[in-house]
Amino acid sequence: MTERGQRHVQRSASSFVVGPSSLRWDGQSLVFDLHEVGVPLPLRVDGTLRVWPRALSNFSAPLDDAGRHRWGPIAPCSRVEVKLNRPALQWSGDAYLDSNEGDEPIDRPFTEWDWSRATLPDGSTAVIYDVRQKQGADRVITQRFHPDGRSEAFEAPPRQSLSRTAWRIDRSMRTDTQIPATVKETLEDTPFYVRSVLESGLFGQRVTSVHETLNVPRLVSLPVRLMLPWRMPRRG
Repeated sequence: MTERGQRHVQRSASSFVVGPSSLRWDGQSLVFDLHEVGVPLPLRVDGTLRVWPRALSNFSAPLDDAGRHRWGPIAPCSRVEVKLNRPALQWSGDAYLDSNEGDEPIDRPFTEWDWSRATLPDGSTAVIYDVRQKQGADRVITQRFHPDGRSEAFEAPPRQSLSRTAWRIDRSMRTDTQIPATVKETLEDTPFYVRSVLESGLFGQRVTSVHETLNVPRLVSLPVRLMLPWRMPRRG
């Protein structure tokens, strides 16, 4: 999460270098070579992460009414293999890769969003983007992506409130009425952002979802801005 200046960044048609780390496309997979130092404890993080897309997607959708912020998955149905030397860890499983871009700061149109993605039994991936704007109605994007590259929208199930986080962030999940959502594990809990593993219901099936909530007013508050450099150091 280190922020680096322009002189530390290089890119070409098939590679992107940020400081000591890089990612490259080898024709079949996206390869991340990681050589970083963790914060706040200065522990080394070295190894390789490789993502194999089953299909690539060109789907894109606006997140706000003005269309100044956009989201689109690049490889919504993928496999990942992680091999770290430091710390000595490795695992593999289902993966997902997407992109967010904006033409203005995130705090101008948004107050909050809940996002989730679930791998379904047939290998497809269901994504729910539940966005609350400062002005205008809530925007809900629900899209199902298939391993062969097809995708289609689906009807959003009702929104259900979830338990608050340790930092008192409200979070919610859209789930089938007959299958209430439950928090199985909280992976990351910060003053403005939380990432969790949930069980919920989609298409009449019980699924496991990766879920996140972003609280934008918290993100731009002065106390959080003062804390961020300790978590996201800058290198000029």
